[in-house]
Amino acid sequence: MTRNKIALVTGGSRGLGRNMAISLAKKGIDVILTYNSNKEEADLVVSSIQSLGQRATAFQLNTGDVSSFDSFIKQLTSHLQEQTGQPNIDFLINNAGTALYAAFTDTTEEQFDTVYNIHYKGVFFLTQKVLPYMNNGGRIINISSGLARFAFTGSSAYGSMKGAIEVLTRYLAKELGPRGIAANVVAPGAIETDFGGGHVRDDKETNAHIASVTALGRVGLPDDIGGVVAFLCTEEARWINGQRIEVSGGMNL
Repeated sequence: MTRNKIALVTGGSRGLGRNMAISLAKKGIDVILTYNSNKEEADLVVSSIQSLGQRATAFQLNTGDVSSFDSFIKQLTSHLQEQTGQPNIDFLINNAGTALYAAFTDTTEEQFDTVYNIHYKGVFFLTQKVLPYMNNGGRIINISSGLARFAFTGSSAYGSMKGAIEVLTRYLAKELGPRGIAANVVAPGAIETDFGGGHVRDDKETNAHIASVTALGRVGLPDDIGGVVAFLCTEEARWINGQRIEVSGGMNL
């Protein structure tokens, strides 16, 4: 039996993660996705991927709770061993995240720790725990943000965590090169999803402002992002490594 390549997408039940998971499936890649709380949405994504002829499974995971990672890895690898005859994956897409809109002077330690655990510490240690089960020649794609390049008032904690992820990605590319594993960053601009309570999508003033500072004249959509992530998991992208690819339509140029 020929084994398809397998991608693990965190936060794959909605928004950008959902689009990434489906875009990967369209490339002939099987998908394991995680969700934090919305099992129904995750199951719908699984069904969509299966309708494309690919295998898909969803597991619950709070990516901000490092103490839960060992049991998740055991669940993941046992499932893969049973389904494919080996416990390994090929691609890791660290997408799961939550928004924080707070002025620097108003950001609490609790808010800071929540963002740090999800957007940096969780990514660092989940990647570390997945690596023994990643095939040589695999790919790691970390999701950053345009907010690591330009500053919007109210995103100091979130933006700086994404900046840390971009530096970490270069270190991953350097240290994992001997295994043929490439690591890259995809940094979306502002996208119309329910992220952050749908702030970009539903607030007309915010939406219009973002469109006005974007060279292509509109706010981004999930469909603008997933295909780029999927491309980075193809053979054509094999020589892209240690790079930050911003997918923002030319925002704040």
